[in-house]
Amino acid sequence: MFDCRHLRTADPVRSSHRHAAAWCGALLLLIVAAAAPCVAQPAPAAAPRATHEIPRTGDEIRVDGVLDEAAWATAWSYELNFEVSPGENTPAPVRTEVLVMHGASHLYVGFRAHDPDPAAIRAHLADRDQAWSDDWVGVVLDTFNDERRDYLLIVNPLGVQMDDIEVWPAGGTVWDAIWDSGAQITAWGWTAELEIPFAALRFQRTDGPQVWGFDAVRGYPREIFRQMGAFARDRNSNCYLCQALKIEGFEGVSPGRDLEIVPTLTSSRTDTRDDMPAGPLVNGDVETEAGATVRWGFANNLTLSAAVNPDFSQVEADARQLDVNRPFAIFYEEKRPFFMEGADYFSTQLNAVYTRMLRDPSWGVKVTGKEGAHTVGAYAVEDDVTNLILPGSQGSDATTLDEDSRAGVARYKLDLGNRYTLGFLATGREADGYSNGVAGLDAELRLTDRDRIVVQALGSSTRYPDPLADEFGQPHDRFTGWASTLNYTHETRTWASWLTWEDVGADFRADLGFMPRVDYRWGEAGWQYLWTGDKDDWYSRMLLIAKVSDIRDQHGNLLEQEAAVRFNVEGPLQSHAYVRPSRTREGYNGREFDLDEVEIHACFKPNGHSQGWINATAGDRIDYANTRKGDRLLVQPGFWYRFGRHLRLEAQFTAERMDVEPGWLYRAEIGLVNASWQFNPHAFVRAIVQHVSHRFNTELYTDGRQEEQRDLFTQLLFSYKLNPQTVFFLGYSDASVGTQEYELTRANRTVFAKVGYAFLF
Repeated sequence: MFDCRHLRTADPVRSSHRHAAAWCGALLLLIVAAAAPCVAQPAPAAAPRATHEIPRTGDEIRVDGVLDEAAWATAWSYELNFEVSPGENTPAPVRTEVLVMHGASHLYVGFRAHDPDPAAIRAHLADRDQAWSDDWVGVVLDTFNDERRDYLLIVNPLGVQMDDIEVWPAGGTVWDAIWDSGAQITAWGWTAELEIPFAALRFQRTDGPQVWGFDAVRGYPREIFRQMGAFARDRNSNCYLCQALKIEGFEGVSPGRDLEIVPTLTSSRTDTRDDMPAGPLVNGDVETEAGATVRWGFANNLTLSAAVNPDFSQVEADARQLDVNRPFAIFYEEKRPFFMEGADYFSTQLNAVYTRMLRDPSWGVKVTGKEGAHTVGAYAVEDDVTNLILPGSQGSDATTLDEDSRAGVARYKLDLGNRYTLGFLATGREADGYSNGVAGLDAELRLTDRDRIVVQALGSSTRYPDPLADEFGQPHDRFTGWASTLNYTHETRTWASWLTWEDVGADFRADLGFMPRVDYRWGEAGWQYLWTGDKDDWYSRMLLIAKVSDIRDQHGNLLEQEAAVRFNVEGPLQSHAYVRPSRTREGYNGREFDLDEVEIHACFKPNGHSQGWINATAGDRIDYANTRKGDRLLVQPGFWYRFGRHLRLEAQFTAERMDVEPGWLYRAEIGLVNASWQFNPHAFVRAIVQHVSHRFNTELYTDGRQEEQRDLFTQLLFSYKLNPQTVFFLGYSDASVGTQEYELTRANRTVFAKVGYAFLF
């Protein structure tokens, strides 16, 4: 779903060794040159920053959002005096007070959010992490005070929780912690309480006082969306957490035993029609599977997770994406709790770790944490299904090995002050007759407050089974490859520029990552300028972006040249729109094509109960199945509407058509309707109907495809989540298939239930 919430932005083997060695050498020289001044000749220490003492309380706090306990009168308090978006450190339009204190095992945060018109407060019941369109308040906690990574915990006026981990400058990663919250709407605004167990956080291992980075934030959506913060933000600095407030205290606090044991029981029955369409729907057996996941914070800053016969499955099916005329594999987000835990530890510039490649693990073990300047992460998994992406320069294939595999990932990062980070990544996967290993170095160098370099170099070694190599034209025996990238950014208050270079060899494979394209060299240069509106302007922000890029294979053959301009504008009704014209010269299958295209997007929130959007792309596109030029039109409208605080209705539609000179080529459509009733912040019932239709002009294809393919998916789900791990799901789903030869016919149906309970010690 689109969201208006943010505007946020030779011989192959010998050649591979030569490139890898050159890049690793260059990387090490760059690291030494950049880090040497920091290590050998440290700059004079900056003047100590003022810290704010966080008091300790022994009182019991009832988390109901009322803030009526006497202990709150002794808490440290601070006001959010700055509007930081879209205003630039302008006076906050409403008053917000944050209060902070802690006990032996919990951090307590309270908010008093004043509002001149309490009737306008936007508050709806929603599932966890789904209330961003409402009013909200929250805290940012840099618990290691390393100015690189923080916890973000948010609550809306009805107590709906949202949380994630933000890694700067890469962005946020999904994080579901167990914490408590409450909120109340009052005659003058609203209040909120957050009770955050220290067991939910990782922090410094020390017996003395700790210093944490801190910010408090408030989202205030009205005619436009405004965000308030606790401190003024310097737009000429590329380090947000370097500017955060510093809070001090927490002496002797501990996460306790911090042991979480989550047994799960999953049961399902699937009935299948093997002979379509006339065959009977055969009742399947009831399959019941028990599992358990254990998470142990064996130190303040280290976590061990293990799962035996775990429930790695996800209850919600992936929303279908258009895959017609797409030569490369499609990316899907990770939703499984085991892999989302500590996911930020494994992210790098090159997408060499993609946990969705692990399809059906039977067990897994993971350790993540930080000790001083050292960040570590590792996991090992046995997977009963071995999925592979076979990448190329102009497209990718996919296959599955009929055997299980063992996989492991290791990650290490070293902080040098608050400006430099050096890293190492290794991944490995193997099965009978198959293996893939990747290893390399990376570095993030914040050279100045405006200049940043991110660089990475990887090497791989791969061995495919001979039948797979024969079928997909892959190398026999063991082969090696390289991949490297360098990105430079310069950011100021109003403008930014960047340069990117990637060099990926034809024989590079990252089978535990998502890199469907190899055999290319890509260079890109870009520039952008930001206008921030004043109070009386019709717009709040405008952004102009321009870029040029060039991609060629390792032999110098053109893959893609692009020049594009994008103009964004944010205005009234929380609207956001952009237009992006582009001109591309693309090489495919020995031919080159000149392609012109324009993309238009607009979305708006006319009130607190609704949002609408549309995305349209029109212009030239290659027909990859037949290597010819065609005209493509893609339209994606959608909306959601809330009826009161409980009922939410969402509808999305995607339609794509392509025409070539002899006539129409294909028509593809996806329609989705989602209706949910949220009883309270913990329970909902939801119905989903999704219809997919593909029609092809088979006279213009030579691959023997069907004229028509239709799919209908329905699901009814009841969900209860006391917390992210204590859950109960009960659901029904079915799938129907139709072609030009028969109407939609049910192909399968499934009834399923899952229960999990988190025992906390």
